[in-house]
Amino acid sequence: MKYLNLVTLALVIVGGLNWGLVGLFGFDLVAAIFGAGSVLARAAYILVGASAAWQVMPLMAAFRSSDASTALGGR
Repeated sequence: MKYLNLVTLALVIVGGLNWGLVGLFGFDLVAAIFGAGSVLARAAYILVGASAAWQVMPLMAAFRSSDASTALGGR
């Protein structure tokens, strides 16, 4: 499970960086690498989206833990 969390977190980071490039420069790195609208580009977007959905579980677990209130600025 830890390995899957690390892989999905890495994909979410890559996706976030790609959106940063799109927002700042209008440059889609995934489309540039795999071709706009290609099957590979779509697969990359799907994997990033699925990874973001998967990362909701560790986020919810962090909110439930007693450490989350201090880590997230609570008292």
